[in-house]
Amino acid sequence: QVQLVESGGGWVQAGGSLRLSCAASGRTFSSYAVGWFRQAPGKEREFVAAINGGSGATYSADSVKGRFTISSDNAKNTVYLQMNSLKPEDTAVYYCNTVLFPFPQRPRGSWGQGTQVTVSS
Repeated sequence: QVQLVESGGGWVQAGGSLRLSCAASGRTFSSYAVGWFRQAPGKEREFVAAINGGSGATYSADSVKGRFTISSDNAKNTVYLQMNSLKPEDTAVYYCNTVLFPFPQRPRGSWGQGTQVTVSS
């Protein structure tokens, strides 16, 4: 069983940057994959990016390509989401969850509390 805890959200002006963290416990990260998802007010939760802990392969949604970068520190069992050039439409609660390649858009576990990201114009 894997437990994931998100952190790092906050308030930022448009064009700014934030780095989110997803700390994992329970299993060695190299044995599974982790994805970031987000849910804006009044909208469905959507996939953002994912990383395979074993191979390091990544996959990102078109809406964030070139702006967001997913990475991991396997020694710390932590996955990061570096978000640059933030836009007001990136405002959402961000969650991490276990996923499975080659279908990283499909979350596999339960949801945590997430971390709020607010981008002002």
